Amino acid sequence: MTDRSRVLVNSSTSDDAGVYRLDRHRALVQTVDFFTPIVDDPFAYGQIAAANALSDVFAMGGRPLTALNIMGFPANLVSPKTIMSILRGGSAKAAEVDCAIIGGHSIRNPEPIYGLAVTGIVDLRHVMTNANARPGDLLVLTKPLGTGIATTAIKRGLASRALQKKVISSMSKINWVGAELAEKHLVRAATDVTGFGLIGHLASLCRASNVSADIDPNSVPAIDKEIAGLIARDCIPGGTRDNFAAAKSLVDWNKATEAQKILLTDAQTSGGLLLCVANTKLEKVLRVLKKARIPSAAIVGRVVRARKPLICMIK
Repeated sequence: MTDRSRVLVNSSTSDDAGVYRLDRHRALVQTVDFFTPIVDDPFAYGQIAAANALSDVFAMGGRPLTALNIMGFPANLVSPKTIMSILRGGSAKAAEVDCAIIGGHSIRNPEPIYGLAVTGIVDLRHVMTNANARPGDLLVLTKPLGTGIATTAIKRGLASRALQKKVISSMSKINWVGAELAEKHLVRAATDVTGFGLIGHLASLCRASNVSADIDPNSVPAIDKEIAGLIARDCIPGGTRDNFAAAKSLVDWNKATEAQKILLTDAQTSGGLLLCVANTKLEKVLRVLKKARIPSAAIVGRVVRARKPLICMIK
């Protein structure tokens, strides 16, 4: 077997991580992710950045083994105490899922950046990819939307303390349940919902699987009731605006409200999983999510046969 033939998943399907076959039964799962601070507290920033990267492995049905810190910072503006606090936040999250941080690399950078390069392992029978969705699958979302709007509100001093606490808690949660669902043979296709929003990541899944999707905007949960008011005040990040513009050629919005359109395209940080679940396995999946105390288990739509437009809003 050549090295190239061992590559089972690469960037061609816009999946959350790459998959490289080791032998007849196992494969490596590899990913890297980092970003600039989205909250003021350095420990929370480290937790969120690490959770975001680690979740990519779980989204593929794998479990993380090791990780490397990736950090950049302006040496004259960021104190060693702050740097250590960021690293401790990342280390705490890695320890939560038995992932060993074995080193890393730092550079001087005009803006602080932090994240992880993660290596995990997966049984070949348990790999979840963007390319395995089938018509009839139900779409189940495991975290509510709105982190992009909420973090923008935090930066602008518009978010309540309750919203700040809620959004940091949500972004700090690792999507470890993805591996459990895969290992129980309950889910065959999934994607995380991060920078391209629910619509963007669903569109990638539809293209990779040669299917389309229907979404009920009334079933999509927001992280807090404040989100609608913040949208009305034009508290919308640039990434969300870009996602919304890109979605125009992909989506029949039908009777979706402007607030729903923004929520569905909101650029998430460390968002949840969008699971493609066969009807016959829905009850078992919901039981697993409930037992794991997952923030959301919302059935937001359904996979359908390929058609144009790619995604349609339904009642």
